[in-house]
Amino acid sequence: MNDQGNQKGFSQLLKSWEKRSTENADMITSSIAMHESDRIKLQALSDLYKLPEDEISGHLLHYALEALEAEMPYIAGSKVIRIEEGDEIYEDVGPLPRYLEAQKKLHKNMSS
Repeated sequence: MNDQGNQKGFSQLLKSWEKRSTENADMITSSIAMHESDRIKLQALSDLYKLPEDEISGHLLHYALEALEAEMPYIAGSKVIRIEEGDEIYEDVGPLPRYLEAQKKLHKNMSS
């Protein structure tokens, strides 16, 4: 392999490390209970992608929580909070506002 090929390889390697570093920057270690069948799936993914199980499980949990948040239902309350293009927008009395408020409190407590 020539010097140009080495430089390209190192460039790709550095980009890969940078991406992985950015994705993992705020990861913490946590212990979770899981089904044995799910542990086997995690081990298989770890073997397949040559990545640590905790990194894979952290990323899976992150995307699962994002998907869950997107699925939380909007439940219209009786209070109009604004008018958009002539339509009344009612306050959300579903689980999302309470969930976001709980997150806010926890984040504030952790920052203190």
